[in-house]
Amino acid sequence: MTTISEPSLLCPWHAGERALQRSVGALERMVSIGRTQLSRNAMPDQHRRFYAQLPFVVLGSVDRSGDPWATLRVGEPGFMQAPEPRRLVLRLPCEPADPAQEGLQEGEGIGLLGIELHTRRRNRLNGTIRDMSATGFAIEPNQCYGNCPRYIHRRTCEPWPRSPGTPIHSTTLSPQDHSLIVDADTFYVASYVESEGTRQVDVSHRGGEPGFVQVDPCGRLTIPDFNGNAFFNTLGNLLINPRAGLLFVDRAQGDLLQMSGRTEVLLDDPQIAGFVGAERLWRFYPERLVRRPGALSLRWIDEADGLSPHVQRTANR
Repeated sequence: MTTISEPSLLCPWHAGERALQRSVGALERMVSIGRTQLSRNAMPDQHRRFYAQLPFVVLGSVDRSGDPWATLRVGEPGFMQAPEPRRLVLRLPCEPADPAQEGLQEGEGIGLLGIELHTRRRNRLNGTIRDMSATGFAIEPNQCYGNCPRYIHRRTCEPWPRSPGTPIHSTTLSPQDHSLIVDADTFYVASYVESEGTRQVDVSHRGGEPGFVQVDPCGRLTIPDFNGNAFFNTLGNLLINPRAGLLFVDRAQGDLLQMSGRTEVLLDDPQIAGFVGAERLWRFYPERLVRRPGALSLRWIDEADGLSPHVQRTANR
């Protein structure tokens, strides 16, 4: 079995995370949890095997302007390999159309989420990019930990011919973008903080019932934050650095909607009561948007009905 380095005796939570943990009375409990989970900087064997079997990965990076982006990249299972506990190698060619590509540079911080929707399993890895090349890169982990399966919708994926269209750049949501967002039950969010000269990037999953993300006429997104594990990695980051990158996936067409913008976190607001189960809210103000038609070579099957969204949509025309 792999030997994992001893966790640090120092509290791994930064000021934003601690502020939110304090607000729910969980600070003391989370200090102990953080020492055993977030202080781990090497992958256990089960994580190494898990990444190697995945057909896609979610990444978070920060471009030269300081804007975070979330992206989803696809590969044949095995495109991620962990030859040792402190090295995850990703065979991923450069994607010039992907706004997250600019932040994928040697020595830069990166957030990674490995998620297996049909088992609802997910593992997070935050670290530093090493050995960047035209065919991929490696990640040297700073944090490796698992997340609970809550709010993950169970579905499987199937290969699909990739036919990427011309990326559409914008500063405002189109009607198509609006529809994708308000129909979504899942999205991904990238965020980051600067600490002692080091950029700590994170990317995470958000899920709820379709329509859980609301969009007002001005294009502002309001997003509920439900009860969770009290890590507050994302919202803690946003309290310190109110920049985020959001990713919505069109499971039927293989399109990606990537947005970068500013946020605000609402811990005590009358609107919270309007979202069933929400404990707080946060808002996202899109500033840069990229819609990438046909970017993905996967389609997702909702296990409840056994048909892929593409088949459903075609059958209903």
